[in-house]
Amino acid sequence: MISRPASPVPAVGVVCLRGDEVLLIRRGKPPRMGEWSLPGGRIEPGERAVDAALRELAEETGVEARIAGLLDVVDGLFPEAGMHYVLIDYAAIWHGGEPVAGDDATEALFMPLERALAAVGWGETRRIIRLAVERFGSRAATCEP
Repeated sequence: MISRPASPVPAVGVVCLRGDEVLLIRRGKPPRMGEWSLPGGRIEPGERAVDAALRELAEETGVEARIAGLLDVVDGLFPEAGMHYVLIDYAAIWHGGEPVAGDDATEALFMPLERALAAVGWGETRRIIRLAVERFGSRAATCEP
């Protein structure tokens, strides 16, 4: 029997854009371990969501970025892992650094958009990536802050 989580966990995700590329990480822990996903993680007590997004981006990839805007709030329901995340997803524009996997990521790299969309297994993540490109892709094309 699959257990239900005690309560939802607030977390963030970041679609970091660099030109026509999207930054992805390969997850090193459940849920969706081993799959390509967005950098992100739990919001710490007393931490603003936007600050958590930049912290998680840096911890998992070593990349620096500027937040471009809020994309959506997504329920990450993973009953097989007994987890329910409330994911606050942001778009960010790359500012500096080359990706190096750290923290919960086993790999981190920028991928061309179509390759990134093909690599990601979860439909909600693909939707969020498309939304970021639609809203903020022109800023990323020039690496505008």
